[in-house]
Amino acid sequence: MNDSPMPGALAEAAGRLRDAMAAGVGCEPVRGLLGSSASPESGYAVQQINTDHWLTSGRRISGHKVGLTNPAVQEQLGMDEPIWGVLYADKCRTDGDDIGGAGLIEPRVEVEVAVVLGADLDKGQHTVADVISATAYVLPALEIVDSRLRWDITNFDMIADNAGSGLYVLGTRPVPLSAVDLRRVEMQLSINGEPAATGNGAACLGNPLNSVLWLADAMYQHGTPLQAGETIMTGSLCGMLPLTPGDEIHAEIEGVGTVSASL
Repeated sequence: MNDSPMPGALAEAAGRLRDAMAAGVGCEPVRGLLGSSASPESGYAVQQINTDHWLTSGRRISGHKVGLTNPAVQEQLGMDEPIWGVLYADKCRTDGDDIGGAGLIEPRVEVEVAVVLGADLDKGQHTVADVISATAYVLPALEIVDSRLRWDITNFDMIADNAGSGLYVLGTRPVPLSAVDLRRVEMQLSINGEPAATGNGAACLGNPLNSVLWLADAMYQHGTPLQAGETIMTGSLCGMLPLTPGDEIHAEIEGVGTVSASL
């Protein structure tokens, strides 16, 4: 059993991550501050300290993200279960935006289906029917994941670092669930006009709706149920790809649409 983390160590880890984000420069991993108490649970405690800090500072939660839903990404990072993080409104970008100058440290790109909720998911033990009923529409999306820890991470580090959240870029043509089978969608990603990755909806926990289902239960247990209006980044349809300044990113998800950004 892990030792209980000291509050001072949790606060120090949270502060180190905030300082790295503010400076736009990577920092040392935070797991060393907690030793044997560096568990997923303590990672979420660090994440919550920073969530409370950002909300007090005036930022707005615009949704949540699910990470590590794709076996390819799990293998890349040596992890084996999903995690979640918070999305903030000031980190949302629109199809076609230039995302340079956003203070990113070591960005990587993922292509995802974003689910926008039209109703709360607060039942405690949800079904896929609950998720379908609560979904207003879906959008094609890019997640620009980043690491304040320069990707020298364990499960604890990544959770503490808000599940690697950087920016997210949304398409602007909403698609109802009735018009698309998310499990069977095919995806193509190009960088600078060259094919970079392919994937499909089944790579995301078997179906992106399963990702929302997992998150709805997890957030209810956390005491902060998902709410109408939230954007849910459901997880990558491919592995993460590194980005460099000047890159032009374009993704198409069959039946969902296209989304692009430049760095």
